[in-house]
Amino acid sequence: MSEPDHLRVGLVSVSDRASSGTYEDKGIPALREWLGRALRNPITFETRLIPDERPLIAATLTELVDQAGCDLVLTTGGTGPAPRDVTPEATMDVADKLMPGFGEQMRAISLRFVPTAILSRQVAVIRGRCLIINLPGQPKSIAETLEGLPRAEPPAPGIFAAVPYCIDLIGGPYMETDPEVIVAFRPKSAQRPPRG
Repeated sequence: MSEPDHLRVGLVSVSDRASSGTYEDKGIPALREWLGRALRNPITFETRLIPDERPLIAATLTELVDQAGCDLVLTTGGTGPAPRDVTPEATMDVADKLMPGFGEQMRAISLRFVPTAILSRQVAVIRGRCLIINLPGQPKSIAETLEGLPRAEPPAPGIFAAVPYCIDLIGGPYMETDPEVIVAFRPKSAQRPPRG
């Protein structure tokens, strides 16, 4: 059986303070750790730590998709209502298509914990053959929105369950997940036989 498809994943942490060295960035390490557990594909990571500047965020996303050839780009930080929070605007600046369901589900998950989840403005978009998703800034919230709350009543599906099939539909590589972490949902016609 052939090896799993290779993935190129962009990870962007947007933070004035972390990018200036005021404190340690926790977003990129949390994303690398989670993706390393969740995916069976070999992954090349392209990481960027940048300040909350709309033109720079947009340029970074464009570079990761158009030059670095990323299949998936995940951002963390800059999605609240504060004046410097401009990640969603920069993400929409580079979009070919909006994918509003991702943001809706992230807020639905976060609302299980805090009423201020409605202040989150995460968006997801497609640029070319790449899916770009804004995630929350806290590692715990990142994991919750990606994985969902499978043991909650009622359970809440995580957004990552839909990511592999979305990547299929836009012409990207076939993403294989570890079902112990997240089960990728695909219609039967789009599934490859599972590996041993």
